[in-house]
Formats: sequence, C-alpha cells, structure tokens
Amino acid sequence: MIDKNRLAEKCSTWNISLSPAQLDQLDHYAEILVSYNEKVNLTAITSPEGIEDRHFADSLLFAAQPEVQGKMVDVGTGAGFPGIVAKIYKSDLELTLMEPTGKRVEFLKYACAELGLTGVEFAKERAEEAARKVWREQFDIASARAVAALPVLSEYCLPLVKVGGVFIAMKGPEADAEAKAAVNALKKLGGKYRETRQFTLPDGSARGLVVCEKISQTPTVYPRNGGKIAKKPL
Repeated sequence: MIDKNRLAEKCSTWNISLSPAQLDQLDHYAEILVSYNEKVNLTAITSPEGIEDRHFADSLLFAAQPEVQGKMVDVGTGAGFPGIVAKIYKSDLELTLMEPTGKRVEFLKYACAELGLTGVEFAKERAEEAARKVWREQFDIASARAVAALPVLSEYCLPLVKVGGVFIAMKGPEADAEAKAAVNALKKLGGKYRETRQFTLPDGSARGLVVCEKISQTPTVYPRNGGKIAKKPL
C-alpha cells in the first residue's frame, strides 16, 4: 500500500535505515489500519503518503532517539503511534500500549498479532488511573503524541516513569514555548526539562520532541483525577 522506497528515502535523511522486513511490516500495518478504519474510527489520515509522513516517519523519528529503549509505555496510543512503529524499529523494546477506548485496544491486539509482534502489553486504562496501579514508576520511557498541553501531559505520563527514565512529548512548532510553560509542573512531578529537539517532517510540518528527565519520585498526591488535571493544570 505505501511506497516503501519513498518512505525509506525520507527516513534516510535522518540517518534512519529500515530493513526490507521492517518496510514490509510497515506496509502491512498501513493495510490493516486502513481496512480496520472502515469500521472503527482510528485515523483521519488514510492516503499512502499521508500515512508515511504523519504516522510512520513521525513515529520513526521518535523511535530513533537514543532514550527509546527498555520498558516503554505509549500513553493514549490510539491506533498505535508511535508505539507499534517503535516496536517494529526496535524489536527488543518491552512495550505497553495504553489506551482507554476498548474498540481501539481490540484493534491494537489484532494489529500486533497480524504483525507478529511479541513482548507487547495492552493496558485499557486512563493514564491517571494506571499510575495508581501496578504501572506506577515502572517504565524507562513514556511517550505521548496527544494534543493536550504539556503541563497536562506531564501529569499523565511522568508518574509512570521510573527515576532515571525519560518522558518524550511529541509536539508541533509550539514545543519550546510549551516546555517553558511546563517547568513548574515538571518540578512538582519529580521531573526536569532537558531539551527540545526540532525536526521538519517530510510534509513540511514542524515536530518538536520535548525530552523530560525523571529525577525524583512523583509525590503520591499525583496524578490527580482527570477532571482536576484538565481544569487546574499544574
């Protein structure tokens, strides 16, 4: 479905090389996504090049970061971005796909089975509730490609990260400004802003990867419930 050569060429500009087997898996993933999308709303992006640019190249850019290793949780993963793509790129990742919507979790299970991916856990959970259960401070890295502002995303994600781990938020052109606005929230949650890595996606849109370190345990009062997080961001 996708143009595998075109995707490989785009990724090579970031020194990301994909094996023929990985390109075949991504192609199969695109087919599964578009087919399943006809019955369950997973994505508005269904054209081959749109999937290549906005889902695959974007997720691979995240996956290629050196911090992406060990135990990873993808918070609000939706249709599996960036988590499933990261797993295809780095097969030794121990991946947890966290998604509260049952229909999407069913898709994630189906897609991973079809793609032959092992070492993947599926958590039908809201992040703020998961962080009060067995997942609290269990992960080396948390990712989020959600639309929420960074102070809100930080309260969802940082409590899941172990001390010494990192949280990487996938943001747009406003990444630096959001990072500055989140400094206080990060501090309260046991985190610290490290840097923003700026990139341009193949379709010309801006991508900022905001890297936050977990330097101390998150106080037990966090995360608050979802309503409080939304109404009164840290």
